[in-house]
Amino acid sequence: MVSDLHQQLLTWNLVVWTAGNVSQRLHTADLMVIKPSGVRYEYLTPGSMVVCDLDGNVVDGTEAPSFDTASHAYIYRNMPDVYGVVHTHSTYATAWAATGKNIPCGLTMMGDEFGGPVPVGPFRLIDSEAIGEGVVETLRKYPHSPAVLMQNHGPFTIGRDAEAAVKAAAMTEEVAHTMCAAKQLGDIIEIPQEDVDKLNDRYQNVYGQH
Repeated sequence: MVSDLHQQLLTWNLVVWTAGNVSQRLHTADLMVIKPSGVRYEYLTPGSMVVCDLDGNVVDGTEAPSFDTASHAYIYRNMPDVYGVVHTHSTYATAWAATGKNIPCGLTMMGDEFGGPVPVGPFRLIDSEAIGEGVVETLRKYPHSPAVLMQNHGPFTIGRDAEAAVKAAAMTEEVAHTMCAAKQLGDIIEIPQEDVDKLNDRYQNVYGQH
């Protein structure tokens, strides 16, 4: 499943070459499955995935895990309801990350999906827990958002499973693109938070099949 979901990042044009990754936390053990480092998406198979514990140590797999493994592990340890994490460098979301600005909530679909703006997180260097710390720190301030734009780096998204986190990554790029276009036309009209709260509640608790 995790291998297949990486192909969705290509389908939705969220990654190039080997950048980005998807991970899934297991429900049955304190383990996660993540992409190997530096392997092209076209070559990923279920057998090439790497299993790590929630401290980022490899417990199964022949490849070195993603450079972002420590950050994924930190998110899982500190957000127990999260079972999927995705990182991309999708073009428009990453452009917003380069500005260090939130994506303003100017669309009802943003109220639905994010419960407000898509927040920007602090600048942190890769290959440690630092990015994961920044993700958790930011999302605690924006509890309805499944996405954070790490400044000068790119988006991280979370979900109840890896598929939900992939959806959040696709939706983040969609609203980033639309809000970028809106800024070219004029000032963005932000939706009042009280209306955003109603949109988010309806979408999360009423919309769809339950």
